[in-house]
Amino acid sequence: MNTLAPIAMFAFRRPDHFERALRALAACPEAKASALTIYCDGPRHEGDAAPVRAVRAIARRSTGFLSVNVVEERLNRGLAASIIHGVGEQLSGSERVIVVEDDLVVSPHFLRYMNDGLALYADVPKVASIHGYTYSTGAALPETYFLRGADCWGWATWRRAWSLFRNDGAALLAELRGRRLTTHFDLDGSFAFTRMLEDQITGRNDSWAIRWHASCFLAERLTLYPGRSLVHNIGNDASGTHATRTAMFGDEVAVEPVQVLPQPPMESEAARATIVRYLRACRPSAPRRLGAWLRRRLGAAA
Repeated sequence: MNTLAPIAMFAFRRPDHFERALRALAACPEAKASALTIYCDGPRHEGDAAPVRAVRAIARRSTGFLSVNVVEERLNRGLAASIIHGVGEQLSGSERVIVVEDDLVVSPHFLRYMNDGLALYADVPKVASIHGYTYSTGAALPETYFLRGADCWGWATWRRAWSLFRNDGAALLAELRGRRLTTHFDLDGSFAFTRMLEDQITGRNDSWAIRWHASCFLAERLTLYPGRSLVHNIGNDASGTHATRTAMFGDEVAVEPVQVLPQPPMESEAARATIVRYLRACRPSAPRRLGAWLRRRLGAAA
């Protein structure tokens, strides 16, 4: 029996980004024993037709995995609907799944970390997901650590945890406010998660991930993070539908494996404080447009 989690990869209209991301994923030693499904969204308009075809051609000839299944949508679902549908579909046939997007270039150690985390915490209900990216804070972080909520730059989850996902952003926001949790949700005001949820509700973004984060946060679930990032997002180059150019999120990935060892399922106050300080320090030097970029981050589409 294959013990490695299946991988769901989501792509749209950026063939260069997608090819780089796919090549990095295939370079993980575990790729050869991992089943990959590539979800290719359909074009929004005629201008998308050529790059969408190019992405699909790359997907069809991809190798280096146990198996490759390419799902080609005739119409455009959009990123949120694509991921909600694709993750749900994967978890209807598997207890766990690893999720990547077409602008995430991963470390060769990414799949090992993901599968180790999924195996170690499979039967720990408090843990909702495993995440591959961490901020390049410049300060030492634990080898792995927990934060409350969920995340979206190279992640994995189980069927039991995905069942917590709540689609109704307005209900999530009302509960956050009713329980007076918005300040904690916003990392003590250092990141505009509440504003992003408000924007999702009003249609200014179409973020599945802010709803996933809020769903897990309200359920008091945790996500495991690596102390050194295993993911580099190459989409911060203004090439995506909602992305603007910024170097805030770093470009280094771990050159050594991240060890996943047992630890109590508790939010790391030290890691959280380090990240809050980093985000606050970034704000004064960030370009004015970065505030809008941050509000759209969890709604970013390829």
